[in-house]
Amino acid sequence: MYVVESKAGAIGCMILSLCCLGSWPAILTLLERRGRLPQHTFLDFTTANLLAAIVIAFSLGEVGKSTFQTPDFTTQLPQDNWPSVLFAVVGGVLLSVGNLATQYAFAFVGLSVTVVITASITVVIGTTLNYFLDDKINKAEILFPGVGCFLLAIFLGAAIHSSNAADIKSLPSGYKSETRDFYSIKKGEENPEKEKTDVESQEKAAEKAKAGTAGFLVELENKRAIKVFGKSIMIELFITLFAGICLSLFSPAFVVYTAFFYFSIAGFLIALILNLIFLYRPMVGLARSSLKKYVNDSKGRGWAVFAGFLCGFGNGLQFMGGQATGYAAADSVQALPFVSTFWGIILFGEYRRSSRRTYVLLVSMLVMFIAAVAILMASSGHRK
Repeated sequence: MYVVESKAGAIGCMILSLCCLGSWPAILTLLERRGRLPQHTFLDFTTANLLAAIVIAFSLGEVGKSTFQTPDFTTQLPQDNWPSVLFAVVGGVLLSVGNLATQYAFAFVGLSVTVVITASITVVIGTTLNYFLDDKINKAEILFPGVGCFLLAIFLGAAIHSSNAADIKSLPSGYKSETRDFYSIKKGEENPEKEKTDVESQEKAAEKAKAGTAGFLVELENKRAIKVFGKSIMIELFITLFAGICLSLFSPAFVVYTAFFYFSIAGFLIALILNLIFLYRPMVGLARSSLKKYVNDSKGRGWAVFAGFLCGFGNGLQFMGGQATGYAAADSVQALPFVSTFWGIILFGEYRRSSRRTYVLLVSMLVMFIAAVAILMASSGHRK
């Protein structure tokens, strides 16, 4: 099997992984904002994720000569090593549940803040566990100050969400009026003809709406699959924290190729079961669907599949890098908020018209991430 041996090669894997893992959340967010049900999107996403693991296992896992020290994928597959397999299965379940929760958090909390909080929790908990489970290969005196930077970023991310929510509440009174009109339409308080007229007028006005304005927010609420107006900030943050805890625990349960294969199968199965349940018993007020509707919903399927491949290959690259430099240092790819924040601002207009306080918090968070990723990479060791 192919093994990354050099520090430079490992860092290259981490950078590629960072780009992949920072981009797929933006695609899922885009599909949700265009009105595609998250249950449909995640079923496509998790299927592609599994296919990526199969490709990696039967390609990179079979490269080179199989030896006792580095057996190839097909040699390892029938071996009786169930403790490791079960460990990988647990990791796959945690990753899949964490990714599923983040899909809802993207809508409630926003792409940029969600990835900041989840990534920071992943590093604070997951990196600490990885350091002790991976024979302390990383330099503790460098590693843990980096973990501290990520911990500060968690609080900054929560502060940004709170500040941005206050910014939205302080929008002109027209925002509140438009919001009430929207809820009246949803609740059926007006007659059908008036509902149709109101929706059409909102859509026409929304065509001219600029990112960050009240009209833009109302347009987004009308189109998106997950309705977010009026939701509790505490519930939103709870979903995000739950996702972060799940994601923080999956990487310690991981070894490349064969375990990655079991890891991905477990993640696929739990995602399949949960999303089939959510089709018929949806969460957070989503529309009820069915397997037939999912099969017929081809709109956006290509993008969801692409996101799944990005996630699958991103995870594989992360742990290939971890083989060479230590899995704690490989958690530097949790700096993916750099990439996601870029997509959030460019594609979705996040923080386009926020207050100065929100901008200061956002810049502070990004500076903290720059310091954190640099420190984590500097802590890289070399596996003997």
